[in-house]
Amino acid sequence: MTTKLLLIVLDGVPYANWRRYFGCLEGWVQSGEARVWKMRAGLPSMSGPCYASIHSGNPPQVHGVLSNGIIKRVELPDVFSEVRKAGGVTGAVAHSWWSEFFNRSPFDMVRDIEYDEPESTSINHGRFHTMTGYDHNNQATPCDADLFATLTSLCQRFDLRYGMLHTCTLDSMGHRFGHECGEMDHACALMDAMLAGFLPRWRAMGYEVIVTADHGQSLRGHHGGTGEDQRDFALYYFGDGAGPKGDAVLDQLALAPTILKRLGCAIPDSIKAAPFLT
Repeated sequence: MTTKLLLIVLDGVPYANWRRYFGCLEGWVQSGEARVWKMRAGLPSMSGPCYASIHSGNPPQVHGVLSNGIIKRVELPDVFSEVRKAGGVTGAVAHSWWSEFFNRSPFDMVRDIEYDEPESTSINHGRFHTMTGYDHNNQATPCDADLFATLTSLCQRFDLRYGMLHTCTLDSMGHRFGHECGEMDHACALMDAMLAGFLPRWRAMGYEVIVTADHGQSLRGHHGGTGEDQRDFALYYFGDGAGPKGDAVLDQLALAPTILKRLGCAIPDSIKAAPFLT
């Protein structure tokens, strides 16, 4: 394993919002330091199923997380497990569902909110949040700059070979306000600025970086269905790999094998999609 990689998942950002409001990311595309493609989520296009698909490389009908009401350990090889098999150190700063899907379930707030387990076969260094009390009026989301700083700290302290970060801020904003409003314009711009404060540092630390979403959202703040606004989002790549033409529409199931290939890990037989970076 000669490559290090970070996956940054900004929950619930539709493709149009990426391309309109993330001026820092788009600036790096214009300068040639990053590439961007459209990626399409599977069905249903809701959070839990998408999280499980992102890391297992399988659709909900195979990994079994068919809705947000089914939160359980995914009994398939995933990115964390395969990086560990190859000898790499893994870390995650994310919503607690990621820990349940890929480490252990049910989530115990005291045991699992923060852990360092060097011998784990999945996530070695976990920092999770539950969003307990979340509803339409209370987002219950941590500050994204704090999450980015936490991931950076894990990278520095433990030399992560693979690290992932997930934040629900923009998904929650979309559910509350929709997407044709000043509140969402500002939220996207603020996220872009906070992310820009860390991306050069991650690159200087030797990481390739993928910034993307799990699904999109409709103008009314809905996702789960078949509309392109609910399924489509952008994927930005900072690294040396070669990818498809810019107008390609990538399959979300190809994200797991792509990450594993970039890291030099074996791709398990359970993953059928082909990597989109070489």
